[in-house]
Amino acid sequence: MTTSDAPEMQRHQSVRQTEAGKKLEQDFDYSAPPPFTIAELRAAIPKHCWVKSTWRSISYLIRDLLVVAALAAGAAYLDNWIFWPIYWFLQGTMFWAIFVVGHDCGHGSFSDNQSLNYFIGQIVHSFILVPFHGWRISHRTHHANHGHVENDESWHPLNESVYETLAPQSRLGRLTYPWSLFMFPVYLWVGTPDKGVGHSHYHPDSALFQPKERSDVLTSTLCWLGMVALLLNSCFTVGPIWVLKLYFVPYVVNVFWLALVTYLHHHGYDKKVPWYRGKEWSYLRGGLSTIDRDYGLINKVHHDIGTHVVHHLFPAIPHYHLVEATEAIKPVLGSYYRVPEKSGPIPIHLLSVAKKSMEEDHFVSDQGEIVFYQTDPKHSRVKTTINVLSFEEELLYGSLMRN
Repeated sequence: MTTSDAPEMQRHQSVRQTEAGKKLEQDFDYSAPPPFTIAELRAAIPKHCWVKSTWRSISYLIRDLLVVAALAAGAAYLDNWIFWPIYWFLQGTMFWAIFVVGHDCGHGSFSDNQSLNYFIGQIVHSFILVPFHGWRISHRTHHANHGHVENDESWHPLNESVYETLAPQSRLGRLTYPWSLFMFPVYLWVGTPDKGVGHSHYHPDSALFQPKERSDVLTSTLCWLGMVALLLNSCFTVGPIWVLKLYFVPYVVNVFWLALVTYLHHHGYDKKVPWYRGKEWSYLRGGLSTIDRDYGLINKVHHDIGTHVVHHLFPAIPHYHLVEATEAIKPVLGSYYRVPEKSGPIPIHLLSVAKKSMEEDHFVSDQGEIVFYQTDPKHSRVKTTINVLSFEEELLYGSLMRN
């Protein structure tokens, strides 16, 4: 072998190792009971990763608020249609980062001071029209029941029997890319389709909450109404177009980020993710069904929320320790850790991942304690029919307008 042959040999060896790794991954049964315990994972994490620094958390919040203010001031000063789309993407991403700050407050990972957690969470979530306590409580339910078919709260699968009863528009709203990624405000108002009525995040008597939580929920709803009133007043003082450009378009981008990221935490892996019910479910197995994602440059912008497995297992760990904690538990997790696909600077590849998943992952069986998503072959035909009808309606509307 000559020296010039060495790089080619190394390339072929790397390809063989990659292919062998993929085959091993395909053969691995993620639904099998893990050979380690939650205590063993906890013990592997360095003690300092559990320490919450209030001032460090506040510094990240100040950074986010300064960027939000600077972007808004810059957009208002330039008022240029070349810059506005850039502003909407950047500011919408920062609104999403603000949501993650409130998310940490809801988990108590922002500070050891619960009153401060609630105060900051209330402020930042109200700013982006999220009822903090209403969301905090339902999100707590999600973490306590992650991976459970019936008891999970966020982006959990529908049983086939429930799926079959959904109206076509409900299926499109929940299962159609990209429209499903704008449904978070609807979810806050009415809850998920399989939970029935009475699951609003705004109503203090909602089935989501316990009676003792009524005052917290009412407080958040009043703060939400205060932000709505402020926005309406701004429409009169600075004009609705300015409010639309400076706030509402970034708000919609934020909603898209929120839905995309949270959906991909639990869906869209190459090998179907297991969901559990009955005696097969456990907190550990449910947590192991979550998926880490790489968001490129946005990882640090949105506070490493894509580092999600360790967060789901140990939500009290501050965001600035998630990456280190993940590295610490990887040797214990072994093949149970799904290595995220490396992203470019902007995670455009995740859009196709979400699209593919929504085209394939529609429901799970009513039977069985370990289940996987199945595909409804009629879903694409229904979607195509509705799209054709919408096109015909547009043609008819255009014809009427011309006449």
